Amino acid sequence: MSKFFALKSLGTNWRTEIIAGFTTFMTMAYIIFVNPAILSVTGMDFGAVMVATCLVTALTTILMGIYTNYPIALAPGMGMNAYFAYTVCLGMGISWEVALGCVFIEGVIFILLTLSKFRQKLFDAVPQTIRIAVACGIGLLIAFVGLKDAGIIISHPSTFVSLGKITSPYAMLSLLGLLITSLFLIRKIKGSIFLGILITALLGIPLGIVKYQGIMGPPPSISPTLFKLDILSALKLGFLTIVFTFLFMDIFDTVGTLAGIGEIGGFIKNGKLPRVGRCFFVDALGTVFGSLLGVSTVTSYIESISGISEGGRSGLTSVVVGLLFLFSLFFFPLTKMIGGGYEVCSGMVLHPVTATALIIIGTLMFLSITKIDWRDYSEAIPAFLVIITMPLTFSIANGLAIGFISFSAIKLFSGKGKEVSGLVYLLSLLFILRFAFLE
Repeated sequence: MSKFFALKSLGTNWRTEIIAGFTTFMTMAYIIFVNPAILSVTGMDFGAVMVATCLVTALTTILMGIYTNYPIALAPGMGMNAYFAYTVCLGMGISWEVALGCVFIEGVIFILLTLSKFRQKLFDAVPQTIRIAVACGIGLLIAFVGLKDAGIIISHPSTFVSLGKITSPYAMLSLLGLLITSLFLIRKIKGSIFLGILITALLGIPLGIVKYQGIMGPPPSISPTLFKLDILSALKLGFLTIVFTFLFMDIFDTVGTLAGIGEIGGFIKNGKLPRVGRCFFVDALGTVFGSLLGVSTVTSYIESISGISEGGRSGLTSVVVGLLFLFSLFFFPLTKMIGGGYEVCSGMVLHPVTATALIIIGTLMFLSITKIDWRDYSEAIPAFLVIITMPLTFSIANGLAIGFISFSAIKLFSGKGKEVSGLVYLLSLLFILRFAFLE
């Protein structure tokens, strides 16, 4: 196994990879509860979606680890599940069965594009400045989510965001966890983020925030959503826009995520990510598989950065994450206790335990920002726009789109148009058309 995952050559070991796997799992365990909560508004069975979420996350993540040897986890994508539920099903009045059929078709198209190596060319076409900015922008987005999950940042009708109640028990617990995790990192203690999550959870029990809910319990049945997709109805011409939108979001969310992970993990070699075609294939296969089980589009998860920050460098980290998602089917109460959310008022759900990890990860992802040439404004301005728009639009794909458009336009009109490849110009045009017609 050590030889298969090349642990020695990657400068890692079993202990590090296992800790990294646990850390990634804890930072993305929320999807076990959030995804069913979102998709169930369409009439889908909550328990069945929960089981489908765990199964597709586990199997695709394990496959990613074995097939690519990267510490990358996959799960139903946030944002794409909201589009599925609130726009397609509730907004357009389309049944969830037909919506799953659209996801299936999108996944098949995705596989065909991957086999044609188009996606690999697409990834390679991302300029280095944009790729570095994507990593930083994702870090800012993750930190923003962490601050929101802690209740430190809240929505405001006039200023959009505002400072929450810092003295609330949830915010105080997250801040205490942030302090503890920071001290672990400063002292270079192995497994700092994971230990920070565990200690924060333990401190939350006597404070009455984290409530003990048991250890084990039987998983619900998946039969209400299994193979219930309606592919024939989804093939109608009227649903072409829906399929294209799913495909567009999936492709560029994945490209942005892999670019960020590649930069932070040091996996980029000579401007390219080795075996990126394999990553795309597993990602696309996960979408097809997920639609059969009963979940929306599956994509690579940026929370994988948490495990990478703990030293995870091989596919063994992904295998550990996948196994933990399988085990979580039977340890549902325990997983919910640590990774679950707590509704503090109507519509406001906090995740004070894992919020700490997200804030720390956001900090670590900013380490590469010094690689951007801030003295060259044709590089600096597009990079800044990528970094700032990702958290403000709450979308990796939007940040990447604005980065491509601004990079192409500024280079072209500043007389540096030859520095930009034809594919980047083409993608910029597609992004402009997307903003014009698909919003």
